[in-house]
Amino acid sequence: MNGQHAMSNIAPSSDGAILRLQDRFGRRIDYLRVSVTDRCDLRCSYCRPRDFDGYAEPSEWLTQAELTRVVATFARMGVARVRLTGGEPLLRRNLVGIVRDMAALPGVSDLSLSTNATQLAKHALALKAAGLARINVSLDSLDKNCVEKVSGRDSLDAVITGIMAAKAAGIAPIKLNMVAMRGVNEHEIEHMAAFCLEHGFILRLIEAMPVGDAGRSTEYLSLDEVRPKLVEHFNLVPCSIELGGGPARYWQTVDGRGQVGFITPISQHFCATCNRVRLAVDGTLYLCLGQEERIELRPLLRGGATDSELEAAIRTAIELKPWHHEFVEAPTKIIRFMSQTGG
Repeated sequence: MNGQHAMSNIAPSSDGAILRLQDRFGRRIDYLRVSVTDRCDLRCSYCRPRDFDGYAEPSEWLTQAELTRVVATFARMGVARVRLTGGEPLLRRNLVGIVRDMAALPGVSDLSLSTNATQLAKHALALKAAGLARINVSLDSLDKNCVEKVSGRDSLDAVITGIMAAKAAGIAPIKLNMVAMRGVNEHEIEHMAAFCLEHGFILRLIEAMPVGDAGRSTEYLSLDEVRPKLVEHFNLVPCSIELGGGPARYWQTVDGRGQVGFITPISQHFCATCNRVRLAVDGTLYLCLGQEERIELRPLLRGGATDSELEAAIRTAIELKPWHHEFVEAPTKIIRFMSQTGG
């Protein structure tokens, strides 16, 4: 346990009204990532193999009501941050309705979306009106050929159109997630940073993770190699404000108007401050992206479980949350692909 002391996951709030989620290592769990589909219209090389077809049947997906019920249960236990993921969540029928339902839940103060933005232009206004606070867009390059090589499709124009539609709709902040890959897009990182600074977006650079065969086949690039160059080129300083509840360590321009985040699960893992769990579209609750601990919630949801029983199952699951992933020690351990886990 890396010297950490096991603790109960029941942590009363100051007024005693909520028994907040806390794992056995004392980490507060206040962030839930919710996959609404395992389907995607792109096939990014680090996410899943190009020939993959092992999708869950739609009958196995949690319904809109079931998704909302699970999120409501987490919210009652103090989880305030919810991110909708996939696959590509904009492929889920009535995503706007799902956003509206979740945004209305007591306790949910930060509702966000991860998307590849290919479908975003036609949904941006409705998503904003439904209560979506902010978005993260996966974009690994500004070069059409590179985008097609990585994602399997010439999607750059649609993605840029979607991002700009979200900006026009008033969704903010908009963060662009770029997986840094040696020999693929490392030469474009400064260009991407300049693009984001110009348009008021936040760039988040991410180290490739060995999740499934697709992740393991991605050429890893340590952000320790990248950060000093960006800091010098754009005269960046450490950011003094929090920009979301995720693991990124942010740097900003001297005037504070632009930010670049670094997500380093390999070179400088952030497990000691992990605050999240992931709900897959089939109702599997994963306690760690890089471990196999999980619990199945769909049988409870469809078997007549009461709210108290559902809450008890979630608390039991939190006790299973491991201290850290083993991406370095056991890079072949995780067989499932990123899209199956839920981003």
